[in-house]
Amino acid sequence: MDTHLTADPFVSVLRIDAPAEQTLPMVLASPHSGRLYPANFLAQSALDPLTLRRSEDSYVDELFASASAKGVPLLKALFPRAFIDVNREAYELDPSMFSGPLPDFVMTDTPRVAAGLGTIARQVASGAEIYRGKLTFAEAERRIANLYRPYHRALRGLIDDTLARFPQCVLLDCHSMPSIGGPGDSDNGTERVDFVLGDCFGRTCAPSITDTVERRLQDLGYCVVRNMPYAGGYTTRHYGAPGEGVHALQIEINRRLYMTETNHEKHDGFAKLQAELASVLDSLADLLRANPLK
Repeated sequence: MDTHLTADPFVSVLRIDAPAEQTLPMVLASPHSGRLYPANFLAQSALDPLTLRRSEDSYVDELFASASAKGVPLLKALFPRAFIDVNREAYELDPSMFSGPLPDFVMTDTPRVAAGLGTIARQVASGAEIYRGKLTFAEAERRIANLYRPYHRALRGLIDDTLARFPQCVLLDCHSMPSIGGPGDSDNGTERVDFVLGDCFGRTCAPSITDTVERRLQDLGYCVVRNMPYAGGYTTRHYGAPGEGVHALQIEINRRLYMTETNHEKHDGFAKLQAELASVLDSLADLLRANPLK
C-alpha cells in the first residue's frame, strides 16, 4: 500500500493554498482530490485501496496549482470522497447502511442516496460496495462535524473575504470524471467528452463566465459540453447566487486527459493539461479585469 494513502488520525482535514495577496475575485475549490485514508476506514472497508480510489478526483488540486501564483486561493479537502463527500447536503444518508434508525431530518430519498453516493457513500464510483458492515449514526455525525463542516466554513470564509475586497466572487468548483459513464450515471457506458461545465443551466453564474471558459477550452482543441451529465452539485447550487455577487461554475475534467485510470498514475498529458488550465484562469482573469459580470 502506498504510504500517502493513510493518515490516522488526520493532522489536518483541509488546506488552503493562499496567495500572498488576493488580486482577483476568484476562489477555487477541489473537494474530491483528497487521498489521506484513515486506517480505521480502510479496516471497515471491503475494498482494496486502489478500488477505493475510484471515487477520487485524483490530482485535480495539482492541475490547478497555478491558482495561488495568480492571486487566487485554492481550497482542497485532504480527506477522500469515499470517506465523506462535501459536495452533498450534510445529511444525505442511506438508511440501509446504518445499524439503527436515522433522525427524521436526514435526507434518505435523494437521487444521490439512491445511486449509493450520498454524503457518506455506500459504494465507490464503479459501483463496488464500500463497507463490510453497518455504521452507526454517531460515526456519520463525527465525520460531518470534523470534516464536512470545517470544509464549508473555510469555503464560505473565502467567498466572504473575496466579497469584502471585490464587487463579486467567481467560485470554480474543480472535479474530474471517469472517461466512461458508470453505474448510476445518465450516460452509463458512454465515452465522455473532454470537459463538462456545470452552471445549473445558467442559474448559478453569469453567462460570460461559462462562455469564457468554454471558448478557451475549445480554442485549445477540447470538446466541451454544458450541464450534461453534470449540471453542478451541491456546492454550485448552494453558493452560486449571481444576484448576491457570487458566481459558481463546476468544471469536470475527463481523467483520460492526464492519468491512467486503472492505476491512478499521471501520464505524459498531465503537465500539458496543467499549463492549459493555467491559461483558462488567465482568460477568466482578463474577463474580470475588463468587464463587470453580467
